[in-house]
Amino acid sequence: MAAFSVTLPSGEIWTPKFVSSLNQDTCIGCARCVKVCANDVLQLAGITEDGDIVVVDPDNEDDDEEYERKVMTISRQVNCVGCQACSKVCPKKCYTHAPVEV
Repeated sequence: MAAFSVTLPSGEIWTPKFVSSLNQDTCIGCARCVKVCANDVLQLAGITEDGDIVVVDPDNEDDDEEYERKVMTISRQVNCVGCQACSKVCPKKCYTHAPVEV
């Protein structure tokens, strides 16, 4: 099988790499990636004392007591267009991307 690729107007061939995983152990929950993702792929979440993941409401500061730390989650992976903007701004290099085989 070959990887999905696109021929750009310049004639250059580009192979998009889509988000495939996120290392939550190294993620610091800075939310830089959410701000650059135009496709609503990511969501901020909290990890509780027991290791459970809970959705974080950024407008509700009272939620801070429900979790130990914030992390990113891949909430809508199908929305990813393969631009890798999330990886480019991630200070901890948490993201893994891969091309799609067709």
